[in-house]
Amino acid sequence: MKSYGEIMNILEAFDLTGSYRAAAELCGCDHKTVKAYVERRDAGLPPQPPSIERERLIDGYRDKLAEWMRRSNGRLRADVAHGKLVALGYEGSQRTTRRAVAEARRAYRGSQRRCYKPWIPEPGGWLQFDWGEGPRIGGRRTQLWCAWLAWSRFRVVVPCWDKTLPSVIACLDTCLRLLGGAPTHVLTDNERTVTIDRVAGIAVVNPLLAKAARHYGVTVHACVPADPESKGGSEATVRIAKADLVPTDANLLDDYPAFVDLEAACELFCERVNAREHRLLGRPPAAALAEERAALHPVPAAPFAAVFGQTRSVTRDATISVGGVRYSVPHTLVDERVWVREHDDELVIVHHGQGGPREVARHPKSTKGHPQIRDEHYPTRSTIPGRTPKPASPEETAFLALGDGARQWLLEAAAAGTTRMRVKMAEAVRLARLVGDQPVDRALGVAAIAGRFGDGDLAAIVDHHHAATGDSNDDDGGGTPQHSSPGAGLQNPLAGWEVMGR
Repeated sequence: MKSYGEIMNILEAFDLTGSYRAAAELCGCDHKTVKAYVERRDAGLPPQPPSIERERLIDGYRDKLAEWMRRSNGRLRADVAHGKLVALGYEGSQRTTRRAVAEARRAYRGSQRRCYKPWIPEPGGWLQFDWGEGPRIGGRRTQLWCAWLAWSRFRVVVPCWDKTLPSVIACLDTCLRLLGGAPTHVLTDNERTVTIDRVAGIAVVNPLLAKAARHYGVTVHACVPADPESKGGSEATVRIAKADLVPTDANLLDDYPAFVDLEAACELFCERVNAREHRLLGRPPAAALAEERAALHPVPAAPFAAVFGQTRSVTRDATISVGGVRYSVPHTLVDERVWVREHDDELVIVHHGQGGPREVARHPKSTKGHPQIRDEHYPTRSTIPGRTPKPASPEETAFLALGDGARQWLLEAAAAGTTRMRVKMAEAVRLARLVGDQPVDRALGVAAIAGRFGDGDLAAIVDHHHAATGDSNDDDGGGTPQHSSPGAGLQNPLAGWEVMGR
């Protein structure tokens, strides 16, 4: 059987010589061969006669090869097939088996090939999104959230640090606000942030994502598992975004110094691809989006709460824990729930109250063993727990009712390890009934400052103050302050009580 090139050379040689034998001598073949090809050409037939399929040894095993090919989903190996055929009595060569297996594979793939009906999307109907691996920044992985509005072919790319559910909802919120409205349907992959199970082939949507979808008025759908063709628009967006945004040898991009540089690059990418004319639309996607916005429904003014990140409960010390690091928040949020998200090198804390979401704190990200505590998040020292006396009995209430001096005396005496405090407090109350609350409270304050918590010290201070005022009822009748001698013991005499009540 001559090749197509050889046949053309034979016909050309005959046209030059006009003789079968002369053309045969030039081409190195028999003159009858030249005559056969010339006659076929003159009769309007193809120069190459149809090949005649000869019977081969493997013809009786083709049905078995087709069965094995179906069982292996088109992955049957020729060497494995040859071994199984030999066991069945096949006497042909491995070369024939390889050819037969290749033919069976082509036939199987042809029978499994999908036939698509052209999809004509409607305005405001479908939004598709998917994830792509982004560039590394400072050795840390990033993710590219890539969305595609089907009718207008408008693309949105949002960079993220992770693929958690709060990031998904945050990116969806950002995308809808960039589009200027929300479509009816949202199609994405089968990740655990989207679906939690499949029952009878039906995807069960993540409950939190379902709440977010109701908030924005959209319906979330999951594509067929392991079938990227069912969301080809977003797959193409991921491919184009990675080609233009991820540094490779092909695009000669430099590494991004910071996350904010990647954000700026994504914005420029979206502006560029949405401003150039689309091959199928015949106009830029940005112009088509302006027309499609009429079919989109409004986006709620307040974003879904989960867009602020992960939830944390505020402990009694007005802190939250993120990654094993404690961060302070205003003390008024104790026992409340706040939302935490990372932005660049900062940790943003948001509280969603009756007035809507509000940022309450922002800290630089820290590491374990280095908590981030701010003084402005806590009240004044006088109300710090452990430094505010709380009476638990009538006697304690009566003592603290004397004034700030009594409270200060209680704090300092307790810190000094004073013994018989309850007895001394009761004596102070009885003394106040004799001379009044104000002199005793003043004396208690002086005793707290001077560190005098012994028996009789309070009476001595009251006696001293009474003498210093020049009262004629005082025993010494003078106004000279009395000082204890350096050698005096801690147990002062009770002679000062003699002046009380005179």
